[in-house]
Amino acid sequence: MKANSLDRCPREGHAGGLMANIETPLQEKIVHAPDGWLTLLLDIIMVLAAIGCFLTVRIGFAVPLFIAAAFIGNGFFSLQPNESAVLVFFGRYVGTVRASGFFWTNPLNQKMRLSLRARNLNSEKLKVNDKRGNPIEIAAVIVWRVRDTAQAMFDVEDYESYVRIQSESAVRHVASSYGYDDGEEGEITLRGGADAVAQALQVELQERLARAGVEVVEARLTHLAYAPEIAQAMLRRQQAEAVIAARTKIVHGAVSMVQMALEELTAKNVVDFDKDRKAAMVSNLLVVLCSETETQPVINAGA
Repeated sequence: MKANSLDRCPREGHAGGLMANIETPLQEKIVHAPDGWLTLLLDIIMVLAAIGCFLTVRIGFAVPLFIAAAFIGNGFFSLQPNESAVLVFFGRYVGTVRASGFFWTNPLNQKMRLSLRARNLNSEKLKVNDKRGNPIEIAAVIVWRVRDTAQAMFDVEDYESYVRIQSESAVRHVASSYGYDDGEEGEITLRGGADAVAQALQVELQERLARAGVEVVEARLTHLAYAPEIAQAMLRRQQAEAVIAARTKIVHGAVSMVQMALEELTAKNVVDFDKDRKAAMVSNLLVVLCSETETQPVINAGA
């Protein structure tokens, strides 16, 4: 039993070491490839020499020169600005060339091009439930670019698909973390706190996409609405709330104006009001000020 337990320990430690290596993300290594023009000149000279040997019937020299020139010619590549080449030698990551220009590398190196330009991802309209359980539709635009080419190529299967799927998941999670509107005092909502929600979405996206070596430049909501099945009900609720708010302001203003009118009339001794006449005056003024239609005053010409 002791021998078996001792025999298992190295294996478990070895497996743990393998898992640690798997979980450890690759780090991009910048390499500088030789200038391609000098190598191209050498390659042209070799081709001309091979032709000269062939014309002088020196086949033993011509064939190796042709083969060497063709082998060297397979190592040329060019890069545009904001474009990179990931070099792999028989399955081993060699490094990444980020500079733009015409270069040459070991012809046995596999060259995988990778764009470093900023890209837009327009997510589809997603139907999710907000913090209060109301079904809503939400969509976002995400600006991203590759930051670490080694992670993008080797730590995930397909970094573009990874960005798309993780972005959809992040949008869903952020949407369910906030209410659509009408939050408590100081509460951030999807409708009222657009900047705060966009910042939260960008932070969550960066955490999710860091494994793929992707940098999130910006994230913004492009569509936000109630789901069709509750849109009409929510619209009527919003209209009712707007009417109540407007009525509240109208009544508050009318009461202030009536109070001011009575105080002015009393202070300047324009008319003396008893309790009944003051109540009638207040009622008439409130009707005039709060009515939605134009009022028609009735003038008392006296006896």
